[in-house]
Amino acid sequence: MDENMFANMRYVYEVYKEGSFSKAAERLYISQPALSATVKKIEKKIGMQLFDRSTVPIQLTECGKKYIRTAEKMMDLEEEFACYVGNLNELRTGRLSIGGTYLFIAFVLPDIVKRFREKYPNIKISLVEGHTSQVEKKLFSGEVDMVLDNYPMDEDIYDKRFFMKENLLLAVPQCYESNRAAESWAMTADDIRAGVHMRPETYGVSLKLFEDEPFLTLRAHNDTRERMETIFKRAGVEPKVALKLDQILTLLAFTEKGMGISIVSDTVVKNLPYNRNIVFYKIDDPAAQRNVYFYYRKNKYFTKCMAEFMKTAMEEKTV
Repeated sequence: MDENMFANMRYVYEVYKEGSFSKAAERLYISQPALSATVKKIEKKIGMQLFDRSTVPIQLTECGKKYIRTAEKMMDLEEEFACYVGNLNELRTGRLSIGGTYLFIAFVLPDIVKRFREKYPNIKISLVEGHTSQVEKKLFSGEVDMVLDNYPMDEDIYDKRFFMKENLLLAVPQCYESNRAAESWAMTADDIRAGVHMRPETYGVSLKLFEDEPFLTLRAHNDTRERMETIFKRAGVEPKVALKLDQILTLLAFTEKGMGISIVSDTVVKNLPYNRNIVFYKIDDPAAQRNVYFYYRKNKYFTKCMAEFMKTAMEEKTV
């Protein structure tokens, strides 16, 4: 069968409702000959008549009755789909999956998700946590709609939207003697939360003041680790690495216990309640600043749900 037999089913349906070609033509704003020709064309494709034209009003044939029942089901499905699309457009239904590292899932996204759910309670949100490489794979496969991360992703594969800037800081245990020589540059966690390190008049510390101290680093294939190597290389310092760890939060916890100096992001410092035993220093190096983006697949439909979530994220950032 040719699927075009239902291409003009509303013409057939109007004739069925009115019981007359002339009345149906008036409602459809076409001429009666044009309507008759269209219906005959459909009947020819089917190979059977849909109407018994010998009666007044005209009646459906058995084939015509089946055609109308099928047409009604198709129109119901169209209406159901139109309603679904309308709900998507108005965000009365839908799903959104967001990936990120533990840092972003635990400390950056909660307030954004809370605010978004207050605005759109019927959107089902799922959060996927993992290392950058893990969530990037899920983004590539379509398991997640977007990822919040500070690691540069392949721009041939992903589009991105800016979310915020991050600054890397030198975190030194308060008990280290090297802090005495760097006292003029020292900041507390409260200073970082107040944005003191962002002020132009705040200068970065010389890393050479700490070159004899033990350092903590993240393992390879991590943006913070790569930036740390770049920063120390340009400063002419070769850090004495005491421990290699997997999470930036672990770095900070070990630093607080006096295990070594680390480089951490101000995002962590701003969101954690401790850091009482740590002194922070600004780093004057371009690699100490980085952008955080929402990443999503290129050539994939950018939904209204995704757009509204990003809009909510930017609003939350300014609150």
